[in-house]
Amino acid sequence: MGAKDDTLGIAQSARMLSLADDAAHGLARRMPALSAHRVITVRQAIVLTATAITFAGFAILAPHVGWTALVVVTSGAFLAGTLFRAVLACVGGLPGHHERGTVGELPVYTILVPLYREANVLPRLARALLLLDYPHDKLDIKLIVEADDPHTLAVADALVGRGPFDVICVPTVGPRTKPKACNFALHFARGEFTVIFDAEDRPERDQLRKAVAAFRTLPARVACLQARLNFYNADENWLTRLFALDYALWFDVLLPGLDRIGVPMPLGGTSNHFRTAVLRELGGWDPFNVTEDADLGIRIAQLGNRVAMLDSTTFEEAPTRLDVWLKQRSRWLKGYMQTWLVHTREPFGLVRRAGIGGFFAFHLFIGGSVAASLANPLLWVLFGLSLMLPHGGASSMTALASLIGGNALLSVLATIGSLRRGWRDLAPYGLTVTLYWALISLAAWRGLKQLITDPFHWEKTAHGLSRRRAG
Repeated sequence: MGAKDDTLGIAQSARMLSLADDAAHGLARRMPALSAHRVITVRQAIVLTATAITFAGFAILAPHVGWTALVVVTSGAFLAGTLFRAVLACVGGLPGHHERGTVGELPVYTILVPLYREANVLPRLARALLLLDYPHDKLDIKLIVEADDPHTLAVADALVGRGPFDVICVPTVGPRTKPKACNFALHFARGEFTVIFDAEDRPERDQLRKAVAAFRTLPARVACLQARLNFYNADENWLTRLFALDYALWFDVLLPGLDRIGVPMPLGGTSNHFRTAVLRELGGWDPFNVTEDADLGIRIAQLGNRVAMLDSTTFEEAPTRLDVWLKQRSRWLKGYMQTWLVHTREPFGLVRRAGIGGFFAFHLFIGGSVAASLANPLLWVLFGLSLMLPHGGASSMTALASLIGGNALLSVLATIGSLRRGWRDLAPYGLTVTLYWALISLAAWRGLKQLITDPFHWEKTAHGLSRRRAG
């Protein structure tokens, strides 16, 4: 009997390792062109190198022409992304139409909760999930814990039997990332629909019912619904206020704008509701992309499906400390760089599937977000240097106009989302968005450095630091 048990144990361990290996490397094997496992292709490296050599050649052989071109390109990159945001704000800020179909019989709904060193916040999350307006016998809550995190594992195990909780212990195979953990847990998902929540999330109680109703009303090609995100500690300090303005603009205005014009939409890191079968067909998340949510949103479009917005909000904890915020934002922007590189490998494929409008929207929104973040400090430097160079008047005026126009527009945009959400007391903080954008630029350059030196490193965001608690 003992030998039989040992044999079964070995077979079970082998199966778990096989599933973990698939979770880590499955997408890279099945869809290598859509995986960030390879950071940059030879063709991309040639194009980027040729561009750099061209600018260097002009700088040596025709300094005035090279300098002017650098200022114009940098200014154009900064303004293009900012102006596209303004267009989306005009579209996304209009009164919306929300799908309200009938719910009928409720299906089993899987909730994936990736956890790493989250023992301190897990009990509060469990209470929030149990308060969801959804039958507990139809909930399939997967608490996903890394094998080398005994403290979180102990707290998760203690919850089993107190609700529809199931603990998934992730073997240490492949990159140690949130998307790898979610891919592993997806093998065990029982629900017709699947949503991902983070450890600090507090979704509105009727969010799952709204998602079911929307999925049953919308076309089958809508593979994912993105709920709105914002913060329950928005007014804790200056950083949380600016982050709340940032999120209000992003989730209440810009993403709805992308939804309305029907172009590829990057997902937020949480509250993504999927048709489970389609999610599996899509290959799940990319374990090598540190902003796996943004990448998956674009891959959904690449493979012929689309994302729509869900009229429900999940409240999170905004980072209250600059060091925590900087690590998180650096990871996000590094992931956006990865996403842009992945989805420009076969540019005509994106044109075929998302149309020419979707192609340009991808470059302006994903590439534009990165380009604007990187270009912002360069424009200040170029403006200062232009003032000291002979014949630099036109260049300095171009840089100054871009700086003033772009930052003024960013300030206006920062207030739109807060007013749409009814947070009028936060609107005046939009006047300080230039300083916030300087911090975003710092994070972008930090992310670029990491992309070159350590592309798959995942900087974990610390939770449970706020003095505020969700209601």
